[in-house]
Amino acid sequence: MPTLTLKFKRASIALFNLESGRSLKIGRKNDNDVIINNLAVSGYHAKIDSVGEGFVFVDLQSKNGSFVNEKLVNSHWLKDGDVISIGKHALVFAYSNEESLPDKHPSEMDKTMVMDTNDYRTMMQKSVPQEMPLAEKPKKVKRGYLDYLTGGEGHVRLRSKLTTIGKDSASDIVIKGLTIGKTAATIERTREGYALSYVGGFAKPRVNDQKVTNEPVILKESDIIDIGSTKFQFVMKKVRIKPH
Repeated sequence: MPTLTLKFKRASIALFNLESGRSLKIGRKNDNDVIINNLAVSGYHAKIDSVGEGFVFVDLQSKNGSFVNEKLVNSHWLKDGDVISIGKHALVFAYSNEESLPDKHPSEMDKTMVMDTNDYRTMMQKSVPQEMPLAEKPKKVKRGYLDYLTGGEGHVRLRSKLTTIGKDSASDIVIKGLTIGKTAATIERTREGYALSYVGGFAKPRVNDQKVTNEPVILKESDIIDIGSTKFQFVMKKVRIKPH
């Protein structure tokens, strides 16, 4: 399995193994898997999810942002040799020499959510913590939810920038069934909205009874999503976001 090397300047601090089916949490708080004790790093700054045969890096709405290969990102499919910059620390993602690299990712989502920056140093300077006001009020924003219609009860808030759906126990939303893939689909929060993509498995997701195949589908209010025998309705609700 691939490794993640934590570095400060040129010194290697720690080495972490990434495992299939498990997520790796990164942040300043002590209950993270990778702890970076620096004020430029949010309490829960980012995570790395195992999706299918690959791994995806997801920034968790951090205060100062995350960079991969000197580009500001919200989410990014990791490739051998990628360098993740968080504050003044670096995380190097690498496969071992004996390991075969995964095939191309099953969707075009690796091309999304990457914003080029002309001056990386300027962006990195923004990672220096700024003095915060004594009382910063939470702000209200709209976030996506999946309301169960069949196959479950209640609703699921799409908290992460990338939500995984499948029968793997490590999925954010677990759906059982012989035709369901380990990771059947993902929902990514993009600048255009919430995009649902098919990843794997015999049971392809449907949106308003239209099969989702190669291209991601931007979800609209009240869309009906079918995955196997489970049915959801996509809705947007206002939530309070506390400052990091």
